[in-house]
Amino acid sequence: MRTEMEQWPSLAFVPITGTILFYLLPHTYQEYTITQFMPQILAYLGLGIWASTNDNVRIRLGIQTTHVWTGLLWGCLIGLLLGIGNSYIILYIVPILEKDITFLAQTPHAQVPTLLMIPWTISVIAIAVEFNFRGFLLGRLISLITYIQRPRRPSDKFSEHLKHSIAILLSALIFTFDPFMVSTFQHLHWIALWDGIIWGWMWVRLRNLYAVMAAHAIEVMVLYLWIKTALN
Repeated sequence: MRTEMEQWPSLAFVPITGTILFYLLPHTYQEYTITQFMPQILAYLGLGIWASTNDNVRIRLGIQTTHVWTGLLWGCLIGLLLGIGNSYIILYIVPILEKDITFLAQTPHAQVPTLLMIPWTISVIAIAVEFNFRGFLLGRLISLITYIQRPRRPSDKFSEHLKHSIAILLSALIFTFDPFMVSTFQHLHWIALWDGIIWGWMWVRLRNLYAVMAAHAIEVMVLYLWIKTALN
């Protein structure tokens, strides 16, 4: 089903601007939790405004009910692979590089009881984050680039791939440098870059937000269990 050109894709710049402004603040203000969450709060406000001014919102976000089971299947598979791969990197490769990982035992995530964290808290976080970074930010960046791009030939596949690549990389960078992400996971926040690229590619390829939510949730569950067991 085709949709008309959407309204206000430029709202994608709200969380981008919020992230940039955070890093321009004095260090003292960056330490406040509310300040660290401000870009995400702005993103959800932008999402609300965007959703209220557009039609076919479910299609634009990729949350049609017909997508659920296909999304869960792909998401669980990719999330499992990413979880195993990133666990290996954190537990075996990072220490070889003489980088500390013991701080992970003190993160807010590690302080939550396991039975509450899995699957409930992790699933809620994954759903909220993917609505923000892939459904809203990535989707609107693609729409915005499409809007400002000069008319192209239908056969110009390179232009289509370039447009998607730019949007995926930019959204992944904003995800990687999310203030709360950097504050919580310190030097390990860079792992979010290839996660963001892979999840972004999934969303573009499948147009299925359920797949990305499931991949995010399963990966974090694997990471949480493997790393918590290793550090205890």
